Amino acid sequence: MQIAVTLRCCLDHLSDNVFGPARREARSPVDTARLRSSWNTVAGFGGGVPLFFYSTLFLTHPHLREMFPAGMSAQRDKLVRALGKVVASVDELEAAVPFLRQLGRDHRKFTVPADHYPAVGQALLATLEHFLGDEWNPDLAADWSAAYKLVADVMIAAAGESAHTAPPWWPAEVVRHERRSLETAVLTLRTDRPLGYRPGQSVSLETSLRPKIWRYYSPATAPREDNLLELHVRMVDGGAVSSALVQAIRPGDLLRLGAPIGGRLTLDHPHDLVLISGGTGLAPLKALLGQIANEPRPRRVDLFVGARTARDLYDMPALQALGAAVPNLRVVPVVSDDPRFAGPQGAVGEVALCHGSWQNRKVYVCGSPAMVTATRNLLYGAGVPDEHVHWEDFAGYQDPAEAGIGFLTRG
Repeated sequence: MQIAVTLRCCLDHLSDNVFGPARREARSPVDTARLRSSWNTVAGFGGGVPLFFYSTLFLTHPHLREMFPAGMSAQRDKLVRALGKVVASVDELEAAVPFLRQLGRDHRKFTVPADHYPAVGQALLATLEHFLGDEWNPDLAADWSAAYKLVADVMIAAAGESAHTAPPWWPAEVVRHERRSLETAVLTLRTDRPLGYRPGQSVSLETSLRPKIWRYYSPATAPREDNLLELHVRMVDGGAVSSALVQAIRPGDLLRLGAPIGGRLTLDHPHDLVLISGGTGLAPLKALLGQIANEPRPRRVDLFVGARTARDLYDMPALQALGAAVPNLRVVPVVSDDPRFAGPQGAVGEVALCHGSWQNRKVYVCGSPAMVTATRNLLYGAGVPDEHVHWEDFAGYQDPAEAGIGFLTRG
């Protein structure tokens, strides 16, 4: 059997640095190849897997059902993605510990107590046993139990630590609601206390119009002393939360914001920048401009703002006003589907590369997954070093709402 030395090291690291020597336990090595093989078998059963898991969870622990939204179809899909991500990264769990700690802190907004995690683990093992049939045995059960316990222990410890320093969520009043286009709105919120996010991070959001469903948005402003922040929301087809935020939210309404997450779009270096946005992917890049405006040393910044039509360039006046605060800022609006537009047309990444080679710049990219992938490929093909390109991996460990990492993540 292949022995997962990396996982053992991670378990040792966790025992030493998170729980302390007094809680360290003897653990057997985990066979990661066997975990992957068994998960591939289970994943082959498709939608039946999450259906069985949640049916088991709610049958054995009916009091947990009220914690989840009425419609469970999206949540069931996230379970499969969650398990797939955990298993795929089982050889690199030490690298995943910071994310799991972040996820544990973020789960506080669901008021998930520590004693709920064993119930989830029991339902997981029952699901695996059901679909694996004769392949299920005590050794495999022990491996899965160890892997799940690692995930749960990290999350529980981080949640406990966070409880001493931060609330489970921040109440936020809608101060202003601006409908910028048929599909897009800009919301100005005021929290009752500092949120403590970094420009480029994301926060989860819940509205009483769609209770128990959380979605992630990136503030478009750097933190302010008056606790005001700006969110850009584009209405997604079938998106319950985005539709409510664009169409139904009014000034005076209260929202809940979860703990800030993410870090791949944050700015902690002095280099000149190229910012490439698509749609409301502009928001975190605009927040970076707010940070840059307060820096003592000016830096050159080229911002390429991509949209489908000229009408979708919803925030141009605000970006032009930033020119006074960021004197070396150049803003280039780009449209992909509007022949009447007088400026650059085409894919925003292609246009950005027409304006420079950018090998000596740090490049930040934010937009839809397709836009980000296409732009990254263009940059790499043009010789921009991989380590110079920053993007938020919403299909990976940075956005639980999209990745579905964590069996209790909802929304």
